[in-house]
Amino acid sequence: MPHVRLPVIQSSPSSEERAIGEGSLGRDGRHKRPYPADVKGRFVTRRRIVYGALIALWAALPWIPIGGHPAVFLDIDKRQFFLFGLTFNSQDVWLLFFLLSGVGFGLIYATAVLGRVWCGWACPQTVFLEAVFRPIERLIQGPRNVALRRAQGPLGFDRLARGVATHAAYLVAAVLVAHVFLAYFVSLPRLFAMVRTAPGSHPEAFAWMLVATGVMYGNFAFFREQLCVVVCPYGRLQSVLLDDDSLVVGYDEKRGEPRGKASVAKGDCVDCHRCVVVCPTGIDIRDGLQLDCIACTACIDACDEVMDKLERPRGLVRYDSLRGLRGETRKLLRPRLYAYTAFAAVGVVVATVAFRGRQPFEANVVRLAGAPYTREGGTIRNGFELHLVNKQGEATSFVIEAVASPDVTFTLPIATVDLEPLASQRVPLFATMDQARFTADRPLVIRIRARSASGKAAEREVRAVFLGSAR
Repeated sequence: MPHVRLPVIQSSPSSEERAIGEGSLGRDGRHKRPYPADVKGRFVTRRRIVYGALIALWAALPWIPIGGHPAVFLDIDKRQFFLFGLTFNSQDVWLLFFLLSGVGFGLIYATAVLGRVWCGWACPQTVFLEAVFRPIERLIQGPRNVALRRAQGPLGFDRLARGVATHAAYLVAAVLVAHVFLAYFVSLPRLFAMVRTAPGSHPEAFAWMLVATGVMYGNFAFFREQLCVVVCPYGRLQSVLLDDDSLVVGYDEKRGEPRGKASVAKGDCVDCHRCVVVCPTGIDIRDGLQLDCIACTACIDACDEVMDKLERPRGLVRYDSLRGLRGETRKLLRPRLYAYTAFAAVGVVVATVAFRGRQPFEANVVRLAGAPYTREGGTIRNGFELHLVNKQGEATSFVIEAVASPDVTFTLPIATVDLEPLASQRVPLFATMDQARFTADRPLVIRIRARSASGKAAEREVRAVFLGSAR
């Protein structure tokens, strides 16, 4: 990934000026908490709308019924999973590969075209930090200059009281987020019942809620941007995911340099550091594309605001490719995208075949425990057990019948089985024949016909082997 380090115009910067734009990790490796300033503009307005919509959708999914079940419900206890009208059980876990790989590849594809748009606009870390926890901090601690001055000052009553209030609000927000998160794994009626009862009556769910609350509180109250800079593998992979034609948030060096005061006829950049103080990771976008940049566009709005006041064209900091920032023409179609498109097409075909091949029910026949067969009164008897699993999200009726086999008589204690959604049942069946007619092991076929409550029909055959001996 190209990384441009621009020269510093000032000949003898102060220690405070040297610290500006170094990011949230100092040269000694210690964490420096950024205090981003408020900013207004077209991108921050759009991001707030997107953040609000994403949080509303996330909170609403456990409430939205599709096919009689929540839109997203992962019942780990019963190993039943409902995803936008589709139902899965533990036997379908292998299909998770296509979901996870599809999301990962989609992120790679989007990065090649749009850069780190995921980080700045849709990543849960960014969404919750900027739409929930950062507003709490600004409400209680005040704007950047006030909060920064208070943090660097002595520990007085005002600072202590505001700190306690801030972290109490963080904790309340973390608890609420954790409960919504828990709703994805327990039913909403069950969740409401848990809230009204003592934690001891549901220790596992309560423990998970505490863990989720602790993780979210620790992350959004303390760790914050370090998750993106230090932990997240995607941020570290961006150097190989981006190229000169990927869309990034960048600084137009040709137009901006050399920097100087607005009254002096130099570049358009007046070195006001406004783009730096609004950055949530504390970097200077003028130093080139950096790992810390999450493409949140705050620096674009900040710079546009300054350019408007100076009556200069917007776009000194803007969405563009590295090639575009150099004054060249961006190439949207390029070999990398051709290869990605081909891989995506293959993946879609394979995933489609896999999902279409998924059966609405499972049927397996196994031999009963004990001797493989018994002989009694001149007959040979084999005992089997048919395991039926309804994999649909609606009640289904199963009709079991044995396909005719010469000289073999079947006994089915239960010929019709009705199963609730994702329920299972074991059905015994027996096969007998005269010992005098037995010459060799014989294949057996059991046919199962299924019909759901909505009228969907399916049919399968399972096979077994009749064992015996001529003597």
